[in-house]
Amino acid sequence: MHTVRLTGSHKTYRVGKVVCLARNYSEHIRELGNEVPEKPVLFIKPSSSIIGQKETVVIPLYSNECHHEVELAVLIGKWGRNIPEENAMAHVAGYGVALDMTLRDVQAELKKKGLPWEAAKAFDTSCPLSDFVPADRIADPHRLRISLKVNSELRQDSSTACMMRRIPAIISEISAMFTLEQGDVILTGTPEGVGPVAAGDQLTAEIEGLGSLEVSVR
Repeated sequence: MHTVRLTGSHKTYRVGKVVCLARNYSEHIRELGNEVPEKPVLFIKPSSSIIGQKETVVIPLYSNECHHEVELAVLIGKWGRNIPEENAMAHVAGYGVALDMTLRDVQAELKKKGLPWEAAKAFDTSCPLSDFVPADRIADPHRLRISLKVNSELRQDSSTACMMRRIPAIISEISAMFTLEQGDVILTGTPEGVGPVAAGDQLTAEIEGLGSLEVSVR
C-alpha cells in the first residue's frame, strides 16, 4: 500500500483509496464537449495507481492516447461519513499536487458504451502524487495557481478559484456515498488545457504554495 508524507513532519499516511471528481472546471468541460453535471461525477483510483516524485508514468499497451490532467489533491486526516459542509475542512490533513493520467481513447470508447472509466483512469502509474503540505499552512486552497508543463512547454495554467464545486461541498458529497478514512485522497478536477503525452516526455505540475511534481513518461 502506498504512503504519503506531510512536509515538515515525520507524519505519514497509508492511502486507502483515491476518489476523483470529474468535470469541476467549466473550461475543461467545454474543451471536451461534455455537459455540466448536476451531480458530482466520481470515479476511484486504487492505491496501486500511485507513483511519487521523479517516478515514471507507463502508458499501457492498450492505449494510443494518454493525456495529462493536473489536479489539487486533498488528503483526508480523519474518518467521516455524511460529513456536513460546515465541518468538512476539519477532515483535511493537507494539500498536494496530483496528476490524473487518462487514456483518452479508451475513455471515449467506454463513454460511448455507457461503461465505467476505470480502464482509462485507474491503471498502474496513473496517479502521480507529491508530498502534502499541512492544511494549516494554506490560507485558502481555492485561490492557488495551478499549472502543468510538458518538456518545459506550458500546457495548463489556471487557478483553483475556477473550481465549480469547492472543497467543503466535494467532501460532503463524497462522504454521502463513500466513507472517508484517514489517508484517503480526493482529486478535485482539472482545468482546461489537457492534452497528449508520449514516451520520453517530462511533466512538471505545480500548484502555488504546494510545490511541484515531476514525472517522466514511457
